[in-house]
Amino acid sequence: MMSRHSLAAASVLIALAPHAAFAQSANQSPAAAKQTEMKEADKSMGQVLKELQKLGVKPVAQLSVEEARKQPTPADAVAAVLKAEGKDPMALMAAMKVAKKDMTYPTAGGTQPIRIYTPENAGSGPLPVIVYYHGGGFVIANIETYEASALALAHKTGAIVASVEYRHAPEAKFPAQGEDALAAYKWVVENAGSFNGDTRRVAVAGESAGGNLAINVAIAARDMKLQTPLHMLLVYPVAGVNTDTPSYREHAQAVPLSKADLLWYFDKTLSGPKDKQDPRLDIVGKADLKGLPSATIINAELDPLASEGLALADKLKAAGVEVTHKLYKGVTHEFFGMGLLVGDAEQAEDLAAQALKTSLAKR
Repeated sequence: MMSRHSLAAASVLIALAPHAAFAQSANQSPAAAKQTEMKEADKSMGQVLKELQKLGVKPVAQLSVEEARKQPTPADAVAAVLKAEGKDPMALMAAMKVAKKDMTYPTAGGTQPIRIYTPENAGSGPLPVIVYYHGGGFVIANIETYEASALALAHKTGAIVASVEYRHAPEAKFPAQGEDALAAYKWVVENAGSFNGDTRRVAVAGESAGGNLAINVAIAARDMKLQTPLHMLLVYPVAGVNTDTPSYREHAQAVPLSKADLLWYFDKTLSGPKDKQDPRLDIVGKADLKGLPSATIINAELDPLASEGLALADKLKAAGVEVTHKLYKGVTHEFFGMGLLVGDAEQAEDLAAQALKTSLAKR
């Protein structure tokens, strides 16, 4: 079994503590290992995973890109569980009282959608802005898939959330996604006033692949001497290319994201092996992180990316960046945004919101 990582209390870090039962997974079949992972999930997270099974969701590694884009999502599973409990997920989201407006921003590939979420009870403004990048391995998902996260952040922070769409692989290979992410950030900084946003108070946020985009936008802003975001919210970010970390080994068969799934995403996104040497992908190995804004990094225990998030937190701290890192036990990749059902998700949303509010109040 893995030893616990010792972490600095000042950084609010929580050690990775793999369950003893899963330490035996090297001797299990993939199916048995996956069942072990599901048993380790807490009750509400387990409900979501079971519902995913009922919906017939398959690992993306077994699917074509078209099939992966069409199958049900964890958000669909959450909605199904809420309905089974007699709750209306649409009504619950509407109760957050967040208005939506669809706009577009220009990119090298033409234009892309950007959805503006404005809390209705936040005051007259201008309001701070969070530029949010969704996950999906650079290949699948969209603004709609991750709407619960954007709504929760707008509701809990009182800030406008600009949720960014970007070109997907394999139609547009790396680094097209990062180019769009930076273009969206520039557009928000220049145009936030048109939707009652404060151009001086802008943060970046992202989940999974979107977390990679968020930190790379901050790096690019520093290097290009653009306005620097005031904070980085990085939720289980893709921050490296090493697929033999402790959590990659420990949670290779995790649901809904396994090691095989991550390799599938890399295969669809990258033009070749040389791309893995790019510091925009190998952030923990090759990127210069000095001079970046404060960061909040959130990870899930039952996720191959857990060790990667810890390594990123350590590297940011070594570069002199203020970091809060928290790992939530008993939950999986994609848990953030499930706050209407999963208790840990609500706590993670609250942690993220408080960090963003504090940083966005500085100017």
